[in-house]
Amino acid sequence: MTPLTRCLQRYAAPAAPATRLVCFPHAGGGASGFRQWAGHLPGGVELLAVQYPGREERIAEPPATDLCRLAAEVSHALAGLDPAPTVLFGHSLGAAVAFETARRLPSPVLLVVSGRQAPVDPGRSVHLMSGDELWQDVARSGGTRQEVLDSDELRALLLPVLRADYRLSETYRPAPLPLLACPVLACSGDRDPEVDPAALDGWRSVTTGAFTARLFPGDHFYLVPQRGALIAEVLRTAWSLPAAAAWPSTP
Repeated sequence: MTPLTRCLQRYAAPAAPATRLVCFPHAGGGASGFRQWAGHLPGGVELLAVQYPGREERIAEPPATDLCRLAAEVSHALAGLDPAPTVLFGHSLGAAVAFETARRLPSPVLLVVSGRQAPVDPGRSVHLMSGDELWQDVARSGGTRQEVLDSDELRALLLPVLRADYRLSETYRPAPLPLLACPVLACSGDRDPEVDPAALDGWRSVTTGAFTARLFPGDHFYLVPQRGALIAEVLRTAWSLPAAAAWPSTP
């Protein structure tokens, strides 16, 4: 792992990257959640993960309070890197941050949104729940180990970050910017309690480019057991685009 800036971590660093895959975590998540993606990527693909304030290396910073401002920070950091065809992948909260980041980049190759209806949060107001209710919502959505859910110490550490992230997601409203021109791939687990599969089609309205929806077996955190299949789908979609010649030819 190599820190590039305070908001970007690098987990795969080819000498001459043919493309750049940038991943945005879910609420409460950190960049390290994408570390294992490196083992599923072909040579030539650079893997970056966004580190939100308030966790991991940025634990001393206050959590973000404005999603568009967070996206502007990420886009500014990406603009400072050597140019490379760029794919953005975001899960849940990360889907909205990736979307707003894509709107601030000149020409991303592909936007992949996962585990979120488009693009505004459906407004469950989880950030206003009591601590017990919020923790129960975390357990319900899956993806959190039981030993974490059972730990009072970890609950006390994580709840403030989770509440701040839910507030960031649930109060977000898209910035008044033009539609995207890049293709969009929308993904979800077929048993995700937070996403109606039919609602994925709403992402079609954010771009003038091509749109594809894809369901995978699993719940809100389908992307953990389905990691390899999801990454393969992202690469297949990217390779099918006009810029495919810049991509490695085999996974």
